[in-house]
Amino acid sequence: MKAAELFVKCLENEGVDRIFGIPGEENLDVMDALLGSSIKFVTTRHEQGAAFMADVHGRLTGRAGVCLATLGPGATNLVTGVADAQLDMAPVVAIAGQAATTRLHKESHQVLNLVEMFRPISKYSTQILEPSVIAEVVRKAFKVSETEKPGVSFIDLPENIAAMDMDATAPLKVQRAMAPEPPAEKIQQAINVIKKAKSPIVMVGNGVLRARASEELVAFAEALGVPVANTFMAKGVIPFSHELSLGTVGLQSHDYVSCGFDQADVIICIGFDMVEYHPYLWHKEKDKKIIHIAEEPAEVDEYYILELGVIGEVGCSLKEISKAFSKPAFQGAPKLRQVIVDEIQEHAEDNSFPVKPQKIVWDLRQALAPEDTVICDVGAHKMWMARMYQAERPNTCIISNGFASMGIALPGAISAKLVNPKHTAVAVTGDAGFLMNCQEIETAMRIGTPIVIVVWNDSKYGLIKWKQDIHFGRESNIEFTNPDFVKFAESFGAKGYRIEKTEDLVPTIKQAIKDDTVVIIDCPVDYSENMRLTKKLGETICVS
Repeated sequence: MKAAELFVKCLENEGVDRIFGIPGEENLDVMDALLGSSIKFVTTRHEQGAAFMADVHGRLTGRAGVCLATLGPGATNLVTGVADAQLDMAPVVAIAGQAATTRLHKESHQVLNLVEMFRPISKYSTQILEPSVIAEVVRKAFKVSETEKPGVSFIDLPENIAAMDMDATAPLKVQRAMAPEPPAEKIQQAINVIKKAKSPIVMVGNGVLRARASEELVAFAEALGVPVANTFMAKGVIPFSHELSLGTVGLQSHDYVSCGFDQADVIICIGFDMVEYHPYLWHKEKDKKIIHIAEEPAEVDEYYILELGVIGEVGCSLKEISKAFSKPAFQGAPKLRQVIVDEIQEHAEDNSFPVKPQKIVWDLRQALAPEDTVICDVGAHKMWMARMYQAERPNTCIISNGFASMGIALPGAISAKLVNPKHTAVAVTGDAGFLMNCQEIETAMRIGTPIVIVVWNDSKYGLIKWKQDIHFGRESNIEFTNPDFVKFAESFGAKGYRIEKTEDLVPTIKQAIKDDTVVIIDCPVDYSENMRLTKKLGETICVS
């Protein structure tokens, strides 16, 4: 068999069902081997889109998403999506073709040292130099990528190696590392600290979603009676409708949820990753006792010095601690929760136009089922979605907040729909982020993947305007013009709607879902609310 055929068999052995990417000269043998494979190749229109699709696949499934490019510019186009997966801790295996090994030692057309280029943005980066090591390299790439904390493995496959004939050989047995049980003495220490607390609060990070421990988290909160805040990337880990949920924390401002941290004496951080919400923003005085419950030891940081760490399988840790509480020892934070709920509902009946951000978020929630998936892009809209979108299920509101790259929403929504075809997938994006990967509309149409794209239209880099207004009181080079988004959709054979009055938003979203195709909804947004929010946060008074 050819080495490329073994390479594809190894991918099949890892359970890969899709590869996102673009064919090229240096991956010809791999592309040909895929013709006889059970793996579906999703041809994208840009390698960045392919990497983002693999990224979201990894987040939703816990299994490495796979993207493929050719050498040189094809590989460099993967970088942004790969870096996003690495910093957001999504399992991805990125593969690039490479020139023949006979020209890697010298200056040569399109040749870059890809292994070194990807090394800083991956957990594992390697080049295959002999067909005999393919099975080991592929097995290691998936093992490293999927092991906590997950991230990216990169494989460089030179074209002459892929084309070599070799004796028939088999992929290696797939073995998955399991997190150990937490030490009993650490469980007891955590119980002792919690029982002595006067006002504990839980902050949940994306690690709980990665551990698939949402049910254990909810049971833990109920057993203790302790309020729970989640980071941007952990939305839905506890239903927002739950009486112990305080919603999302993570704005770099002092909001109502932050008040819960101000008043706490013990902060129980569960599955928390520092890239999600830096401790200097919520632990300025360094006066709280921090319990770190995760599968990996805590990062070293002067604002995140632990009282103790409970390292091991997260769900097991939560179950063991919960056993010590026969009845809730705390009373949640009902007054604070009510203030947060009231704020989210404040603009439910606001029909002013252009549409206020709060209203767009509210209407989107009303139009979608609890299990539908929203992929949020990066920009001013992300702050509103993170703050106000009421996620009721794990992994139903995907927000990039480690690398926080614009352009993820549209390709991410395609991937989400492929993973969960029975549920609606919505890309929530600004007009700037939308145009960064809008070419993937063609991909969605070609492969028959219906998604809804809600474009918050203000013809500006809205988040940067917000920051400029705060820091300087004036704007600098943030305006641009947009195409007619309805005609743009139609040019791909998709559908487009323009919101002309606020009352039309909910019925338009519902109609877009019924259309069962790719739909763009052009929604003018009133971002004057950004500065009003800034003023409100500056005046926030903590509620006891």
